[in-house]
This record gives sequence, structure tokens and C-alpha cells, in this order.
Amino acid sequence: MLKTMQKHGMTLAIFAAVLTGLTALVNELTKTTIDEQAAKQQKALFDQVIPSDFYDNNLQESCFVVQAPQLGKGNHRVFIARKGDKAVGAVMETTAPDGYSGAIQLLVGTDFSGTVLGTRVTEHHETPGLGDKIEVRLSDWILHFAGKIIHGENDAAFAVKKDGGEFDQFTGATITPRAVVNAVKRAGLYAETLPSQLNQLPACEE
Repeated sequence: MLKTMQKHGMTLAIFAAVLTGLTALVNELTKTTIDEQAAKQQKALFDQVIPSDFYDNNLQESCFVVQAPQLGKGNHRVFIARKGDKAVGAVMETTAPDGYSGAIQLLVGTDFSGTVLGTRVTEHHETPGLGDKIEVRLSDWILHFAGKIIHGENDAAFAVKKDGGEFDQFTGATITPRAVVNAVKRAGLYAETLPSQLNQLPACEE
């Protein structure tokens, strides 16, 4: 009986080793494809928040990590757009911490003088049928940021209409659009400080 148990144990060990090897092989063979697809999806999202003719560098390879309260808690990635040797704008990952149902993750593209080039929501938990109108697939509301200029921190127009600004709120839902508008404004103002600190920003890890 002991020999039988040893035989079965050896068989299981060999099977486990083979299965582990196959898993590692499949992972290695598919890793490149997965990485390529992720890069394509990221590029497609970038194209929605910054015009492709606005810059001529590889935006995905111009990635830096920042800790800036204007963008939310923790680390955020900032991608610097360049035209020739000149930095002309940025795509920033930012967080609106005060959404109705929690934090809203955004991607904001701006130049360095207060002009918003585009904005998209990348993650949220807002109420379906109300706050989720921040998604471009449900409403064109988010598209209205493109071309808007932030005239300083005290720009009263860069707010929802209920607060005296120019952005529509949603029927029955003001908290969500207010959170997004304020987050975009903070990101745009932060972008204006980027040119002076580009040489000190740490690059994203591979």
C-alpha cells in the first residue's frame, strides 16, 4: 500500500510540474500580445483627450509619476506631450474624490495655459440612470470640456450652473457633475505648474 501511495504521489508531482510548466509557457507566449492590446487601448483613450496633431512624441513613453493633491491622493501618472523639443501639454490621471457614490477616476488632457483638450471618465460607481451620464457612451456631457479655458483658480464660470458656472448638471443629480468639473479644473491648474518641474519628475517604471 505504501508503494502504491508513493507511486500516486510521484504521478501527482509530475503532473503538477508539467501543468506549472505549461502555464508558464502559455503566459510567456501571450504576454506580448496582452501588452500590445493594452497599449492600443491606452493610445485609443489618449486620442480622445488630446488631438493627435497636437504632439509628435510617443506619449506612452513620456510617462512620469507625481504626487499632487490637485490630482488626488497617492501616485498619479502624467504623460507629457511634446512638439519637437518643446513640452506642449499633458494627459493626467486624476481623481474626483467626492462623487455621489465614491471616487471617480478621470483622464484629463490640457495644454499648459489653462485650455482643456479633452476629458474622459475611466472608472466610477455613480448611480445608473443619473450620475452615470458622465460616461461618453450614455451622454455627450463629458465632451463639452474640450476647448474650455480655465481662467485661474477663482474662475467662477468653470463650475456647474447650480454654482453659477457654465456646465450643465444632470436632472436629479448635481453632485456627480460638480465633482467632475472641479476635478478637471484642479487638473488643468496643476498642468500649468508642470513645465517648471519636468526635470525633477520621476519616470514611470516599466
